[in-house]
Amino acid sequence: KEDPTVNALEERLAKMFGKPKALFFPTGTMANQTAIKLHTNPGDQVICDKDAHIYNYEGGGASFNSGVSCKLLQGHRGMFTAEQVVEAINPPDFYHSPLTALVEVENTANRGGGSCWDFEELKKIKSVCDTNNLGYHLDGARIWNALVAKQETATDYGKLFDTISVCLSKGLGCPIGSVLIGDEALMQHAIRIRKILGGGMRQVGYLAAAGLYALDNNIHRLVDDHNKAKEIGEVLNGLTFIKKVEPVETNIIIFELRQKTDETKFLRLLEANNIRLSGMGQGKLRIVTHLDYTDAMHDRFLSVLKQVKI
Repeated sequence: KEDPTVNALEERLAKMFGKPKALFFPTGTMANQTAIKLHTNPGDQVICDKDAHIYNYEGGGASFNSGVSCKLLQGHRGMFTAEQVVEAINPPDFYHSPLTALVEVENTANRGGGSCWDFEELKKIKSVCDTNNLGYHLDGARIWNALVAKQETATDYGKLFDTISVCLSKGLGCPIGSVLIGDEALMQHAIRIRKILGGGMRQVGYLAAAGLYALDNNIHRLVDDHNKAKEIGEVLNGLTFIKKVEPVETNIIIFELRQKTDETKFLRLLEANNIRLSGMGQGKLRIVTHLDYTDAMHDRFLSVLKQVKI
């Protein structure tokens, strides 16, 4: 807590979201896992979407670190409704089932194709959490994309959520780093949990400096990433061997090939042009635009896509 640059980054993000405390973490996974630990006790249950990052991509950390289970909601593109949350809450006096303690939301939703939540729905879920004395955590790894796409403000989210994790190394382009932001009572224990999880680091002011630079320079440029992603989606929609392109709202494009299309051949044709795509399973492919994806790369990629013959 002695590094002035780290302190400056934490103070700036806390102020940006209208919260009293923020804490720098090496990874978003560690920030999310710390939040879960702050909100729960062993044996509790967390409500989240079936596609949530905390369930699918954090190594089972919710159960390993906090001893909690996840009740998965069948949302749409990573998003669910307040009514679904109400139905998922276990009766607190029914001792046969886990005690519901936390509702977790991911915005934008990664496996939802960078989908943006409706803020009014988030407010309804907040009301459910308040009524049932539940914690409310936002995995905001890509919140910057949502803020830009929906023209929302960080303070609006700070008023809703008890804790918020934000990533500096995705859309904002930093080499490393996430920050957990939250209310005073919860965050006073966050630094201890970070230490236990191995996140205490020395001499990291230069990483925080990158974060401060990104907040100054790399938020509004996310519009460029979004526009490029939409252009890619439009080109994919015009190709006969593409079955479906999911709605493109921010910087993620998820699409499927037609059943008779050879996925391996498609990927090899792209690789021959030094273009590599990542698969998501179940026949889905994923493309993400970002800070290092230049205009020249974009023009080249669109040109190659239009020439692919399968």
